Amino acid sequence: MTPTREQILAASAGWVAVLLNLVPGVGNGYLYQRRWKAYWITVAVAVALLTANNIASSSTKGQPQQVGLLGLLLLGPVTAVEAGLAVKRARETS
Repeated sequence: MTPTREQILAASAGWVAVLLNLVPGVGNGYLYQRRWKAYWITVAVAVALLTANNIASSSTKGQPQQVGLLGLLLLGPVTAVEAGLAVKRARETS
């Protein structure tokens, strides 16, 4: 019998998912939790932030913009908290 999505999530170590999302900042903890939709959304947001940074940097003369880099620094903690809360919710419902 294959475990359900909720069983896999509840069995995962929350601290591992939080650490993996926090350190690289691109949602690797979602891969650990097997949450593919959340992972691809995080990757899309990271690419959008870096693209916005490149566009902003090319439009200003000689002044590099830090919009994308600051966004990536914020993305890591936000996804880490969300991954930890997802494990907590899965354990409460199981």
